[in-house]
Amino acid sequence: MGVVEGAWTWLTTGANWAGENGATHRLGEHLYVSGVALLVACALALPVALYLGHMGKGGALAVNLSNVGRAVPVFAVLALFMVTPLRNSGYLPTVIALVLFAVPPLLTNAYVGMREVDRSVIEAARGMGMSGGQLFLRVELPLAYPMIMTGLRSAAVQVVATASIAAMVGLGGLGRIITAGFNTYDTAQVFAGAVLVALLALVVEGVLVALDRLLSPLRRRRTA
Repeated sequence: MGVVEGAWTWLTTGANWAGENGATHRLGEHLYVSGVALLVACALALPVALYLGHMGKGGALAVNLSNVGRAVPVFAVLALFMVTPLRNSGYLPTVIALVLFAVPPLLTNAYVGMREVDRSVIEAARGMGMSGGQLFLRVELPLAYPMIMTGLRSAAVQVVATASIAAMVGLGGLGRIITAGFNTYDTAQVFAGAVLVALLALVVEGVLVALDRLLSPLRRRRTA
């Protein structure tokens, strides 16, 4: 039996989806750690990026500093946490490592989106008497929305794909399926776990694309 056929057999065997070590439970763990990391990253990156983009100050420095995270391997960050008191903190080290990984695309895209808003549109809005808050909410944020969502989709897919590293330190998630396959020399299970991670990333991307189209300020204005 080939690897693909073996992976299909593994995925379609009900026993592999049941119990604490089953794919259903591992999927829930994976979604939990990915969701928490993404929410924390958004809470940290987006307010800073939007404020700096609105004010037009300090953004380049913030973006350059956040991009340092791209050069640091996530597993290296996680391994570093494993020799600190945080090693006994459950998913906290994994969440921190994933947050550091997710902040750069969120911050960069949101800041760039705000700064790329047509200056003539902003000046026209100011000429109409809009306050700074009105300008931000009614002009800058709607026009920067596509770039913000691009950063969110990029960060979400990267986090979901990378959250498998939790298994490297004995925690849950779909990565446990992959590591269990390695431990038993079961290539089909390794492939099946990788397929599940890839499919989850694609589903997350699809959901965010659908939400983008549904929530787009420009779309709402056209249908109003």
